[in-house]
Amino acid sequence: MQGRVLIVAGSDSGGGAGIQADIKTVTALGGFAMTAVTALTAQNTTGVTAIHEVPPEFVTEQMRVVIDDIGVDAVKTGMLHDAGIIMAVADVLDDLNVPVVVDPVMVAKGGAELLQSDATTALRDRLLPLAGVLTPNIPEAEALTGITIDSPDAVARAAAALSEMGAKAVLMKGGHLAGDTVTDTLFEDGALVGEYSSERIDTQHTHGTGCTLGSAIAAGLAQGLGLSDAVQRARAYVVEAIRTAPGYGSGHGPLNHSHALK
Repeated sequence: MQGRVLIVAGSDSGGGAGIQADIKTVTALGGFAMTAVTALTAQNTTGVTAIHEVPPEFVTEQMRVVIDDIGVDAVKTGMLHDAGIIMAVADVLDDLNVPVVVDPVMVAKGGAELLQSDATTALRDRLLPLAGVLTPNIPEAEALTGITIDSPDAVARAAAALSEMGAKAVLMKGGHLAGDTVTDTLFEDGALVGEYSSERIDTQHTHGTGCTLGSAIAAGLAQGLGLSDAVQRARAYVVEAIRTAPGYGSGHGPLNHSHALK
């Protein structure tokens, strides 16, 4: 069950998030992963110590050569880092007619800023209108909309605002909201179409959950699944990856991306 997924994101030297998590996820779910690296990070489970930028023109060259030769069935974007890269990536996406999953990566699990402050406007104005699916967590949705999200009603208001910005579908991730249950809420064209809940797992080993979920959804869409089915399969994959996390590192450890292969 193939499906060609082009991942446009940053590299995580610790292997838990970013391009490394994306490749592992797409591969574990039977897809074929291609990459355009937007930035190199030096990081481990305790945090990010350095970021090395990739020039925008080299990011788009990576995208174009694989699109022209191998082809693509879905795109997933992660860490884009600055406005120049966002604009360049959007220019390439303008010419594609495939599902685009946008994970608006802004802050690393350890707190490091992964999106420059002046890039939020570019993300909002240029990339969101190209998103077939936007997958923000609560802090990211608050940063993009200016809405304080502390209740289901606020989740719906924020999703409506993001839909008005152009995102066709919005999966609001609920992990930052308090409670024993984590509920992700899917909106399409501003209307609620699904709620997906699971028991909260008491663990610090959750590094890369957002990257993993976005890539899992992209893999499903590339393989021809409908949006709801792609989200359900992706969530099930992530929950089991958290539950069976190997426990590496002294901080926020990585997930078990290979569980689906066993």
